[in-house]
Amino acid sequence: MLYRVVRVAIALAAGGGGFYATQLVLAVWQQNWGTSPLPGLKLTLLGLVTLMAAFIGYVLSGRLIDFVTQSTRWLEGRLQRLPAQDIVSGSLGLIFGLIIANLLGASFFHLPFVGPYIPMAGSLFLGYLGWSLGTKRKDEVWGLFNLIPRLGGRERDRIKVEGGKEGGRSGAKILDTSVIIDGRIADILKSGFLEGTMIIPSFVLEELRHIADSSDLLKRNRGRRGLDILNKIRKEMGVSVKVLEVDFDDLSEVDSKLVRLAQKLGAPILTNDFNLNKVAELQGVRVLNINELANAVKPVVLPGEEMTVQVIKDGKEIGQGVAYLDDGTMIVVENGRRYIGQTIAVVVTSVLQTAAGRMIFARPKGPERKAGSNHQTLERGEYQCLS
Repeated sequence: MLYRVVRVAIALAAGGGGFYATQLVLAVWQQNWGTSPLPGLKLTLLGLVTLMAAFIGYVLSGRLIDFVTQSTRWLEGRLQRLPAQDIVSGSLGLIFGLIIANLLGASFFHLPFVGPYIPMAGSLFLGYLGWSLGTKRKDEVWGLFNLIPRLGGRERDRIKVEGGKEGGRSGAKILDTSVIIDGRIADILKSGFLEGTMIIPSFVLEELRHIADSSDLLKRNRGRRGLDILNKIRKEMGVSVKVLEVDFDDLSEVDSKLVRLAQKLGAPILTNDFNLNKVAELQGVRVLNINELANAVKPVVLPGEEMTVQVIKDGKEIGQGVAYLDDGTMIVVENGRRYIGQTIAVVVTSVLQTAAGRMIFARPKGPERKAGSNHQTLERGEYQCLS
């Protein structure tokens, strides 16, 4: 029903346009030539043009409606995929661009011929430029909001740390549940590589308490380990730790609450959770992943270097042995099966870097290496060990 009503409305608009255009043409004809058609002929001409324009408008209205509908759906889909920060910052840029275009366009409006078109062109150009700059400089746009003090609201909506400074500007960092349970954060803080206040939200403490009270033995041990790590950080590390009494009643998941809190504070999240890392990055929140830090500080090993390892088990390929470095890096030793349980010197032949970590391939040093071994066998072993 609505579809037909819209088509009829478009047909009426087209008919009205045809009627007005015909009157305009007849008026110009009379002004230039001094004659006009007979009244009957004039009415007939007006009626025919109006009916033809309405008919053409009705015929083309279906395609016009489909085009507008598809364009609207495409635009809606694009906007849904855009992060909220991009939409807000882009809209602000668009508004400022249109304001500048309006102010500049008023100065050129009275110019002959091109005056009325300059504001239109300026609005299109400066509006697009404002949207583009707003989305590309969204971090700086959102940083401006941190300079505006919030008026009113509860104390938890005006979170302050370290003598009244905002979280992002004081070097504060928000601890995730997984990074607390992991335990390596204590050693990192002890080394002095992280500065600022360590913020522990109350909902993270609540999750730790639930894990520590779990009926499952493994979960209970992990939860209690996390609580022990927190006590160790507060008492022994000499680091400023702040338990923040904050919660978001409209959110149920702890990861979502962490992202919301990080956005409010402008502070990064310390975690080793891969999923939280990706979700936070999509929403413009900075993440410090200690797994990435661990991979970054692993020593670089080059082919030809020598090292001493203990072969502890068989490899996937026949004759291979497997050893591990102190940081957990796997070393596949060619013809190392005979040395299981022994500590031997090996020579690195190649290094394979994967998304899960790094693997080193080596051979025994000296006469222990079989003369008949070749690099193709090692290549087959590389891929089978990854499977």
